[in-house]
Amino acid sequence: MKAPRNRRPPTRSKLPARRPRPKPATPSSLPMPLAYICEADAAEGLEHFAWEELNDLFGGRVERIPMPPAPGRLRFQYVGNLYHLLKLQTVQAVYLSQTFAIPRPKALLGDQHFRALLAQIAAVRDLSPADAYGTFYLSAAGSESSVLGRLRDALAEHTGLTPSTEEGDLLVRLRHPPDNTTDWETLVRLSPRPLATRPWRVCNREGALNAAVAQVVVRLTQPKPDDSFLNIGCGSGTLLIERLACAPAASLAGYDHDATALACAEQNAAAAGYSDQIKFNLGDARELPIPAKSVDAICADLPFGHLVGSHEGNMELYPALLAEAGRVAKPGARFALITHEVRLMEALLEDSRTWRMVEVIRVALGGLYPRIFVLQRL
Repeated sequence: MKAPRNRRPPTRSKLPARRPRPKPATPSSLPMPLAYICEADAAEGLEHFAWEELNDLFGGRVERIPMPPAPGRLRFQYVGNLYHLLKLQTVQAVYLSQTFAIPRPKALLGDQHFRALLAQIAAVRDLSPADAYGTFYLSAAGSESSVLGRLRDALAEHTGLTPSTEEGDLLVRLRHPPDNTTDWETLVRLSPRPLATRPWRVCNREGALNAAVAQVVVRLTQPKPDDSFLNIGCGSGTLLIERLACAPAASLAGYDHDATALACAEQNAAAAGYSDQIKFNLGDARELPIPAKSVDAICADLPFGHLVGSHEGNMELYPALLAEAGRVAKPGARFALITHEVRLMEALLEDSRTWRMVEVIRVALGGLYPRIFVLQRL
């Protein structure tokens, strides 16, 4: 018997409505990465190398911002993840900048501006482990004023950090932007301590070379992976560690006459994970147990005659070191050294038949103005 025509079919479970298939993302529909205004501190005289590294790492994602002359400062726009800026090796520190169109710092205590400052701080703190920050320091002219005292108290309350009388984990700078004197700018350092303060430096010695400057010195040797690399007077190992941080090498050897310095260097190399790759040797750098014409690149942080050594001692040491370096260097090898004995080094090189001066770079370091000499073996 046929069912009546108006009878309903059996009830079925209702399927969800099919959603339209999303269109493939196109460049115009993808979210644009954030652009940040940043500033980097570099040793005065080495700004060019810091900018060169920025370009090498990030290419078209960085654009330098013109600013009035300010030795040791680079201002740039960066597109991307702020975390990647922590890879920079030739700068002292990097800061995230924010400009406020306000007449006086007091306006930063207003709800809108204060929230923007807290967001800037949060963006920086997110780059490091939660326990990396315990203190903060507000660096500003007139920091003892009542207004900045209120700002400091408000920051302590909302960040949970303890104000410090010295440079804290979180460093916040307050100043006028470099291109105008009407607005105010906050700069928050991207790392709990300067980038030049390497985590591998577990043993420090008086007169040790700044690591960011050491990185520039090793780059001036034009590093290659098949280099036989020599560090004369290696001290606490800074140049050797920075050489491996820059690029691999076939062999790395450091010589120093001070056993205590070598023990310190071995601690630092272990902390950097390079113990198996660097050979530290106790010996006189003026009489190296190295075959002639066997070394591709040489670096040295020579005694300045201030904290280490004396001018009288350098008068005898420098000629002997140059001669021994010339003996072990291959023809065409580069020798990058830093010293404050500028006149002595210039006089020795003027009469040298072994070394050709390629470049001399003036650097500002803690009130001293040493030179980096870049030499090539004839």
